[in-house]
Amino acid sequence: MGLITVNEEKCIKCGLCVEECPTTVIKMESTGPVEINGGSCIACGHCVAVCPKDAMDNEKSPLGMQTEIGDMTKLNPEEAKNFLRSRRSIRTFKSKPVEREKLIQLVDVAHLAPTASNSQGISFLIIDDKNMIEKIVEECINWLENHPTWSNYLGSLIKEYRETKVDKILRDAPSLILSLANKDHYVGRESSIFSLTYLELYAPSLGLGSCWAGLLELCALSEDSPLNKLLHIPEEKKITGCVMVGYPKNKFKRFTERQPLSVSFFND
Repeated sequence: MGLITVNEEKCIKCGLCVEECPTTVIKMESTGPVEINGGSCIACGHCVAVCPKDAMDNEKSPLGMQTEIGDMTKLNPEEAKNFLRSRRSIRTFKSKPVEREKLIQLVDVAHLAPTASNSQGISFLIIDDKNMIEKIVEECINWLENHPTWSNYLGSLIKEYRETKVDKILRDAPSLILSLANKDHYVGRESSIFSLTYLELYAPSLGLGSCWAGLLELCALSEDSPLNKLLHIPEEKKITGCVMVGYPKNKFKRFTERQPLSVSFFND
């Protein structure tokens, strides 16, 4: 039994499924599209999604599991730009915990992000227990304090934490979301960056703010990270990204500008 099924009565032989297949799984013949290289299918679902007559089905991405887009309202260019500009890195949070339903919504959107060759393979660990978040910060500080480079570079931050317990690692965020991938995932880190970027862009629609936990990542992404043991990360997995999430304490009223755009077209 092959992967591809074609309803010959519906098929109009337009060839869109062949044109859109990224791995040449389908070939157009006089009778219509036929499967020629099923082992190369990456389950992207393009062949099914592009068919104008619902004539194509694929076992790896069934027609019955694809949702009709319909006449979805799209943002105009200015709205889209402002939507992207309105996302800010939030570092001051309300003490209010984030509802787990919203945290699930965030990672549900994150896992829709593109991955190389549709490899996917990114999972998420949500931490919303305040005591555990404090333990994570403490482990991170300990690791930084004993690191030959970061102990000097971040010495003042470490000293401030030791003296006052001011948390500049996770900023007292009520929630932390980690992305995980298998250790042998060849683009696990890159795919996680895409996923967590989707999450960050979606968060404001739920009234939430987020910020990439870069200081925590110094510890979390290292091979000797104590967080693997603390968080019971499976042996075959690795932490690939960290984002803090919560309700913003303050509201920003203006867009900020970036440095002047630097761009050029290549001319041989």
